[in-house]
Amino acid sequence: MRWKVCLQVGVLTVALAVPGIVVAPSVGYAQTQSKERRDDRQGDRQGARDTRQEGRQEARTQKAECKAGDEKTRSECRQESRDTKQDARGEAREVKK
Repeated sequence: MRWKVCLQVGVLTVALAVPGIVVAPSVGYAQTQSKERRDDRQGDRQGARDTRQEGRQEARTQKAECKAGDEKTRSECRQESRDTKQDARGEAREVKK
């Protein structure tokens, strides 16, 4: 009698588990190259971020050197820093294209 109960529980377990496994989404591949294009864009964005970050760091260094020297005013040093950052942004736009 006990083996009948175990058999029924086993069959019930299998009956409930199989549809869940069959219905569960399987790993597949897209039929388009959208994933590849997305990965390419992601790489381009990272390159643009790196370019802007380098430009910011260069602007900081340039501004500190400018302030250390006595030949330019603070506003001229600040403008040079802004110009350097703007140039880096332009380069970053070119990287993304």
